[in-house]
Amino acid sequence: MPVSETTIVERIARVLAGQRASANADGYLASAGDVVDDTWREHLDDARAVLHTLREPDPAMAAAGDVGTWRAMVEAALADEG
Repeated sequence: MPVSETTIVERIARVLAGQRASANADGYLASAGDVVDDTWREHLDDARAVLHTLREPDPAMAAAGDVGTWRAMVEAALADEG
């Protein structure tokens, strides 16, 4: 399985920044890469909030894998940002 060199919090923040800027989502720019690079840090609190929510898997997620491992992985991501 590939492992990202970028933290999950940064990746979520970049997605949120892209969603707001890119015409492929809710934004207005045909090419939003530079704006995402410049603004993703503004979305770190929202990214952390998303991760806090993901600590508890829903029933479908729990049925697909080990809940303890999932929780530990999300907690590790949050601790890494602390």
